[in-house]
Amino acid sequence: MLERLVIKNIALIESADIGFGPGLNILSGETGSGKSVILDSLNFVLGSKADKNMIRYGESEASVRGEFCVAPQSAAAEAVRGLDIDCDGEIIITRRYGADGRGSIKINGNAVTAGMLKGVSQHLVDVYGQSEHFALLSEFNQLAVIDGLCGDRAQSIKDALANYISEKRECRQKLEKLGGDSAERARKLDLLAYQIKEIDDAALSAGEEEELLSRRRIIENTEKIASSVGGAQQAIDGDGGSRDGVFAARRLMAGISEFGEDYSSVTDRLDAVLAELQDIADTLSDMADGLDFDEEDARRVEDRLDLIRNLKKKYGQTVEAVLDFRAKAGEEYDLLSNSEAVAEKLSVRIGELDERIFDGCQKLTALRKSAAAKFCREVEGELKSLNISGARFEVQFADYTKDTANLGSKNGSDKIQFMFSANKGEPLKPLNKVISGGELSRFMLAIKTCLKDLNGISTYIFDEIDAGISGVTARSVAEKFVAISKNTQIIAVSHLPQICAAGDRNFLISKAEKNGGTVTSVAEIEGEGKIAEIIRLTGGGDTEAARQHAAELIAQYKR
Repeated sequence: MLERLVIKNIALIESADIGFGPGLNILSGETGSGKSVILDSLNFVLGSKADKNMIRYGESEASVRGEFCVAPQSAAAEAVRGLDIDCDGEIIITRRYGADGRGSIKINGNAVTAGMLKGVSQHLVDVYGQSEHFALLSEFNQLAVIDGLCGDRAQSIKDALANYISEKRECRQKLEKLGGDSAERARKLDLLAYQIKEIDDAALSAGEEEELLSRRRIIENTEKIASSVGGAQQAIDGDGGSRDGVFAARRLMAGISEFGEDYSSVTDRLDAVLAELQDIADTLSDMADGLDFDEEDARRVEDRLDLIRNLKKKYGQTVEAVLDFRAKAGEEYDLLSNSEAVAEKLSVRIGELDERIFDGCQKLTALRKSAAAKFCREVEGELKSLNISGARFEVQFADYTKDTANLGSKNGSDKIQFMFSANKGEPLKPLNKVISGGELSRFMLAIKTCLKDLNGISTYIFDEIDAGISGVTARSVAEKFVAISKNTQIIAVSHLPQICAAGDRNFLISKAEKNGGTVTSVAEIEGEGKIAEIIRLTGGGDTEAARQHAAELIAQYKR
């Protein structure tokens, strides 16, 4: 429920701090006093579009804070936690909007977007104003209402449908992997056979491309490499080369090695150098022998690289990727080669699942029709008590067969319309085509009365729903408000003394001049103040009889 609404610089309101309570909260006041501004402020903090014109004249910023208290496991609390914001049941929404068009929104101190805010506020408050379209005019919402009436039984059927549909989807995916029908599988097998043969004929090996590229580079630089290798051989093994010099040094040191360990150690090291030089010379000789390339060798390398390049274009960016493609193609080929029996089994199972899904849809339809019939009778009863005595209400279900049914939705295959007739003898027509504003207000109130324990919304807002009614109907509306408010907080703007008398908390909206301007104020009234407001609403003078009548009205609704 909404516990507190703090408003600053909205229209004529300079500052207002309103503490709402459970039950029925009534806002009343003279026409033009600013009652609608309260609801505009509430809509603003719940996520409606901001407008610079809402900012109080002369001010640079408007702000509203709404403080809500909900059950910790309610849909609203879950929605807040879904935004990664802590919530133990207290939800504080703060929204600011400046004359420069900039604004901010916070939930429990955390910045959020308008979209995030609406994801939370839709679970907090249901706002209805006479100029707004009623949510139940939407076919989707109409079906959701009926399912809410069906409760766990409908959810159980939907869960079963979801399981069947999930299994059917898996079967179809497996069937697609098998290549569809037999003709399609044959085409797929031919293609796979060609791809497998093409890759196998190439006899690729991992790392081969890198070796070929290295070999090509060597071929392209054979002359330079041969010159360098030959020069290195000559420097080591030629006349006066490094081997001759080291050998001479070794002979000299060997002649004095008997005179000390240091001399003999140098001799040993020179022996090691001679051995290493010999090994290098042998390696260079092998290199020189391996540089015997001809044009045929170069062509073979280029042809092989071209083959690899073409295969990579078709099957992968690397040789390893091409080989991986070959492995998977082989697996798929083996699967398709033995797929007829598997495909037949999957097709039979899909048919069985379609039968079960269709059966579930029919069960869901029967359950919905039963709940809808009872619901329509209850709504008609409420409408009669709201002075629409000739009202008829019916939920119309579109027929379907197995061929036309939606077998891919866990919500079943029903398409429904709320059909309504306000006057005896008039045919039923779609609700949004025939209902007037005043009738829609009462129809909505009848719906709310019948659904008051189902939708999980903690606060209902009614903006002058009582416009155009009086007398017995006004009393009926007040009684409906009382019935709903036993379980759900109601905040309503009203001009009727009966509804004002029924309020658990009453707030008087008034405006006055202040510092050369006009200011709207909000004050809670009770006792004599409430009696005075009821007298004003009845249009009578402040007489003892009027006071007694007001007191009697209040007494009628004490609970």
